[in-house]
Amino acid sequence: MMTRFSKDDCLADLRRRILSTDLSPGQDLDEVGLAQHYGMSRTPLREVLQRLQGEGYVMMSQNRGAKVAAMDIAVLRTFFQTAPMVYAHIARLACENRTAGQLETLKDAQRTFKTATSADRPDEAALANHRFHATIGHMAHNAYLVASLDRLLIDHTRLSQTFYRPASPAESALVVKAAEQHDAMIAAIEGGEGALAIDLTIQHWDLSRDRMERFVRPTPLPVDLIPREDREHAV
Repeated sequence: MMTRFSKDDCLADLRRRILSTDLSPGQDLDEVGLAQHYGMSRTPLREVLQRLQGEGYVMMSQNRGAKVAAMDIAVLRTFFQTAPMVYAHIARLACENRTAGQLETLKDAQRTFKTATSADRPDEAALANHRFHATIGHMAHNAYLVASLDRLLIDHTRLSQTFYRPASPAESALVVKAAEQHDAMIAAIEGGEGALAIDLTIQHWDLSRDRMERFVRPTPLPVDLIPREDREHAV
């Protein structure tokens, strides 16, 4: 018997499939096939796709239908320029505005992340990392920055698929280092240490940047990130 998904369950599953690149960037979405897969009619599926378009996961056009949001060079150049600045602002605000409940959610995301990386489950690790950073975003309590972060994390999570599939012991060590940095970020946020949280956030970004760029092409993108001497002005 065909499983019938609710609109919320369909939405969550399509987000997961896009973030894990099961549905690859730029891929055309067959609405008839998706409606059959999720056991729903075209009208509610269309509503789900429109919601995903609003969140930045999907692009829709009247004549060409829906497709997964692409990651071309222009988009990724903007991503690599913007992400560290947004993350740095959010880290500082999280130190000032986090709640006890959000700290527990962040620690739970970290436990899930460590379990996934230790068990060599890259898709789960990438999704847990997404949840970790999204939680820090909500701690900032800034609607403008959270909207930017949510969009950045779609591409960040897709790009990070390479990071959580290490091809050498040295690359495996980077994944371990990322988990350690998460722990340090939690401690900084819990202690309200804004300057330290900013520095750890930039270090965390730098750790995975080269691996993420390999998702795009073998040689790095020609993008200048925040110069080290300007990091103190990131907030």
